[in-house]
Amino acid sequence: MAAVLRRPASSLAGTSLKPLTSSIVRHYATSIPARAHHRVVIIGGGTAGVTVAAQLRRLGGEFKKDEIAILDPAQDHHYQPGWTLVGSGLKSLSSMSRSLPSVIPAGVQHYPLQVSSFDPANNVVKTSEGVDVTYDYLIVAPGLETNFSGIPGLPEALQDPSSLVSSIYSNKTAEQVWKNIQGFKAGQAIFTQPAGVIKCAGAPQKIMWMALSQWKRDGVRNNIQAAFATGAPAMFAVPKYSQALERLRQERNVEGLFQHNLVSVQAKNKVATFKDLANNGKEVQREFGFLHVVPPQKAWDWVAKSPLADAAGWVDVDKSTTQHTKYPNVFSIGDASGLPSSKTAAAISSQAPVLVDNLLAAMRGADLKAGYSGYASCPLLTGHGELMLCEFKYGGVPAETFAGIFGSQDKPKRVFYHLKKDAFPLVYFNSFLKGTWFGPNSFFRPKTQASA
Repeated sequence: MAAVLRRPASSLAGTSLKPLTSSIVRHYATSIPARAHHRVVIIGGGTAGVTVAAQLRRLGGEFKKDEIAILDPAQDHHYQPGWTLVGSGLKSLSSMSRSLPSVIPAGVQHYPLQVSSFDPANNVVKTSEGVDVTYDYLIVAPGLETNFSGIPGLPEALQDPSSLVSSIYSNKTAEQVWKNIQGFKAGQAIFTQPAGVIKCAGAPQKIMWMALSQWKRDGVRNNIQAAFATGAPAMFAVPKYSQALERLRQERNVEGLFQHNLVSVQAKNKVATFKDLANNGKEVQREFGFLHVVPPQKAWDWVAKSPLADAAGWVDVDKSTTQHTKYPNVFSIGDASGLPSSKTAAAISSQAPVLVDNLLAAMRGADLKAGYSGYASCPLLTGHGELMLCEFKYGGVPAETFAGIFGSQDKPKRVFYHLKKDAFPLVYFNSFLKGTWFGPNSFFRPKTQASA
């Protein structure tokens, strides 16, 4: 089975940090010291953090109980790829999450603490609660920030159900997407994708294709004018799949507004304002009846402003070894890392065993020989009963797992649809988070040594 699980995470990597309830605060107040030390400290209880912790704990007697700690103040761990399914009416929101403590591996210490800064020269992580946590080795995997407030008018529009503005990029708004799809019968529907780096760059159009499919089922598709407004110059970053999706866009009569970046929303007047990046940023206003928005995304400020960050704000790591370029006892994978690959769970499935092997090598004073190829994938829903399984590695080179069985994966197929809808949520909670899922290698741990 291929690894085509898009990156989910705890709410640390979602739209906001949930405040701890008073009961949780009281519980941990008696158990968290003013200062703590662990052999390995992991920042983030999302996909990357939990998966790496689980893989480390499965190394027999390599790590004793509580030698590994995870810092994350979230109460819940969300399977974010499932939010597309929720927005499409295929899954319930509650089935796509678990309590964070329930997915923390046994023998791993969990601190519900919010990181405020890093002092890598002294191996210290500082927290907003005033607790300093020191480490021998640090793994930074807190995900990224979805910045809804970065678009004026968007937060207010999302709070008004009558606006028909929604987004699958938050557990707080994903259910509204399905309600809006069901309620919209005629007019202009616009689906946006921001310029710059985002989580799973295929997700903005996944929900578009599913909405169009639903409207066709409901017999109202001919009454709806659809547009895909993206800050990117093409449908997808990988040429092979971009060409296939462009053909699909034209066949299904979807207007393409390329290099159009959403900059404001007027819910009352039903107007979305874009900057035309190909025309010196000229503002373009479009009226809408239905609007699905993907917010701009960025590194958390406490990562971006730290000594660990590169110029863009991501953790500065070697693209092959996942080791920090300056601090050899620091590693990073997932959305927070500067790895130049797609920010997806599928990428994490291939990154995690590389990090684990190289971390062990660093602990033993050996050379870091494990190499990450840049593998990532996007299970791109194109309608009910069909899905284009995009798999690729560094350089946008296709790396298709099933091409020898089902043919080229730039053609949507029903079997891939059922993997996304039915198999992957089960695999995620029952295997991925337990350290036994390795992407294109499925349940078999890959040989991670770089081939070149």
